[in-house]
Amino acid sequence: MPATVVLKPGKDQSPRRRHPWVFSGAIARLLGEAREGEAVRVEAAGGELLGTGHFSPGGSIAVRLFDFGPAAQLPSPAFWEARLRNAYQLRQRLGLASGPSPAAPTNVYRLAHGEGDGLPGLIVDVYGDVAVIQAHSPGMYYARHELAAAIKAVLGDDVRAIYDKSAETVPAQAAPDARNGYLLGEASGHEHLVHENGHQFAVDWETGQKTGFFIDQRDNRELLARYAPGRRVLNTFCYTGGFSVYALAAGAALVHSVDASKRAIELTERNVELSGYQARHEAFAQDVQHFFKNPASEQPYDLIILDPPAYAKHLSARHNALMGYKRLNLAGLRHLAPGGLLFTFSCSQVVSPELFEGAVLAAAIEAGRPARILHRLTQPADHPVSLFHPEGAYLKGLVLAVE
Repeated sequence: MPATVVLKPGKDQSPRRRHPWVFSGAIARLLGEAREGEAVRVEAAGGELLGTGHFSPGGSIAVRLFDFGPAAQLPSPAFWEARLRNAYQLRQRLGLASGPSPAAPTNVYRLAHGEGDGLPGLIVDVYGDVAVIQAHSPGMYYARHELAAAIKAVLGDDVRAIYDKSAETVPAQAAPDARNGYLLGEASGHEHLVHENGHQFAVDWETGQKTGFFIDQRDNRELLARYAPGRRVLNTFCYTGGFSVYALAAGAALVHSVDASKRAIELTERNVELSGYQARHEAFAQDVQHFFKNPASEQPYDLIILDPPAYAKHLSARHNALMGYKRLNLAGLRHLAPGGLLFTFSCSQVVSPELFEGAVLAAAIEAGRPARILHRLTQPADHPVSLFHPEGAYLKGLVLAVE
């Protein structure tokens, strides 16, 4: 029998509402023994089974629930396969999971998005015929071989390799010997070509950031293409140059791409080369704020993209993050031409849309630039948010028309 986590009286409302996090302060006692990452039962003070999940005694989130109610199941190969099949069927209905064919307009998508797919702590991204796993919890890391088998069972011949990239995301104390590597098959070399909305990109999931590509900006890149024709565009924190390629393909007059990472700039230049628009593009391996102090162009830009990495991963860092967003947006506004557009984003989960908008407002006030909101942006449909877990809505963005 698995161990049982018994909650304090009155602390059972959250799991009854199907919220997947049980915080350590809600736990009265543990019946039996459970190590980090093991599956446990969660019971109300009166003994009623509320759900099952992975145990993480060292963190503030002590249990991540993946099933709820008196009939909650413990994980098994069949359980993982059912969950992943449900996630895959949703992507099929969205028109994203159309197979790995290089001729497909889009053959890169997120197959599993943590709590949004009932798989807390698990990310699975699909790049053509390769799936990349990232575990963000010990429980999902320990289940990686079962998960790989389930992915293969669901995708069948559409997947030839499964790569585990959990070493940089699973808590170090839970998996000190974690190493990235293939759980199934292999792919030669570091450059792998995929398509998104008809654009070709080289993806490096082995050494690149995250799983290799920022899939969550797909819809926002497509929106940017509507506004890019004829404009001078600056893409900051460009990573692999997704926004840059879309802007160039749409007819931007000029695109400058900036990232502090030399490897990111190499990937951006490679992707621009694949698109064939090198003549209108220039890349800079510089810190973004340093670039703003000494911009490559004396002319202001007509469209600027601010898409920084997460400034805050914990509540304790939220205030500093808001100050950082204000400084960044102030610099962007000062380099934007009258009548220009600002695409500005935050992927910090602990920064709400209201707080982020407030930081951008403060920047606009200090810059003395009237601005109107044209769009409020978020993550695409293959990054679903559980209605019971609003914290899953991490990506927020604004498109501003600036006078």
